[in-house]
Amino acid sequence: MLPFRSPACAAAGFWEEFQSDWFCLDCELMPWSAKAQELLRGQYAAVGAAGGAALPKVETALDLAAQRLSAEGLDHALAIQSHICARQGNIQRFVAAYRQYCWPVESLDDLKLAPFHLLASEGLVHVHRNHVWHMEALSQICRQDEKLLLATPFKSIDLTSTASEQEGIAWWESLTSRGGEGMVVKPLEFVVRGKKGLVQPALKCRGPEYLRIIYGPDYSADGHLPRLKSRSVSGKRSLALREFALGIEALERFVRREPLRRVHECVFGVLALESEPVDPRL
Repeated sequence: MLPFRSPACAAAGFWEEFQSDWFCLDCELMPWSAKAQELLRGQYAAVGAAGGAALPKVETALDLAAQRLSAEGLDHALAIQSHICARQGNIQRFVAAYRQYCWPVESLDDLKLAPFHLLASEGLVHVHRNHVWHMEALSQICRQDEKLLLATPFKSIDLTSTASEQEGIAWWESLTSRGGEGMVVKPLEFVVRGKKGLVQPALKCRGPEYLRIIYGPDYSADGHLPRLKSRSVSGKRSLALREFALGIEALERFVRREPLRRVHECVFGVLALESEPVDPRL
């Protein structure tokens, strides 16, 4: 929530436009390494260091073994060596991938805040606005304080146009090839209902190298991809829809100035759903 004295909102004229002295934004704080140091040290960096230390020694041992083997044994050793070389390349890509999202943080000046939803202001929850409105409105704030705020790039795609779809695919490929995490696909309207009820409000489409961080250095090997593709995501999707509905209800109750216990009913409902056992990598 942005306080009354936020200079970016003042410069963008938001206080007067929305007749509000507060705003509730949906944002991402970057770099994620600033809020996940233990995860970075204990999981990602540890995997990269172990692989970087062990695999070159295995490759050296295989070179020595190959010099002593017969032709039949040599073919087997070379196949193993090729496999180890591929794993070593995967480890290098894994380390390069997570380093894209890390930079030194010594003070608040080293942080970036990327807003992507103007959720609510005095007396109003802005779910009646489409996502283009949210992105364009927030870009006005970001332009007023580029030292702290980072405007989130976005692109509208017409799913009835093959050319527009191809343009969207090319945009995603260009973004991820430069080290970007990926994109979040959303329907144009904030809340959409289909034949089966509420439509999932967002779907993360991560790039191949970011997925290497999530699923491990060798996730793209032939033996792993079929297993990953076969997993059921229905449970995770159901949780996401219920959390989305509860989040909107909490905001509606808050702007109506209902008792905090009524707001907290929804908040605790979200927390309860978050505690449900589900694969965190989905």
